[in-house]
Amino acid sequence: MSTVYDFSVKDRSGKMISLREYAGKVLLIVNTATGCGFTPHYDPLEAMYRDLREQGLEILDFPCNQFANQAPGSESEIHEFCTLKFGTEFPQFAKVNVNGEEADPLFVYLAKQKPFESFGKGVKAFALKKFANANNKAFGEKAYIKWNFTKFLVDRTGVVVSRFEPTADMKKVRLAVETLLKETR
Repeated sequence: MSTVYDFSVKDRSGKMISLREYAGKVLLIVNTATGCGFTPHYDPLEAMYRDLREQGLEILDFPCNQFANQAPGSESEIHEFCTLKFGTEFPQFAKVNVNGEEADPLFVYLAKQKPFESFGKGVKAFALKKFANANNKAFGEKAYIKWNFTKFLVDRTGVVVSRFEPTADMKKVRLAVETLLKETR
């Protein structure tokens, strides 16, 4: 498989959706959780979606409960939380595993295209590294994603161009999205 368009994923109702439906769009693919310290990322994500979707941005939200059980609800409970608390309008898909033997093939692909480098520097990064290392021991070499709100930026041809860990400044993420949208009109 050579692009994200080669994958199909389940929507919230369990229907298989080909990512080819997003061909020609800039994608930001995110694994999320409703009970995470990074859950406030929904605010800048939704703002980015509102501001940039007419230019070709799609944000694809994949809830995941593999990090300290921070997304325990059903798909409908998670969707209700996100729409009521953050007003999210971008597509939200079925809950997925992003690590281990049952990791969703899309996330395995994304992580292999852009492997984890680091959480950066600072207190937040240091603390998260400790939690992530403890959590991901169970997955060994199949710990593809280190924590919730890891973001993958995909160009209009389906090629993964960047990975942003949850500790990345959301302004930096937005700048990368805006730049890619301008470069690929």
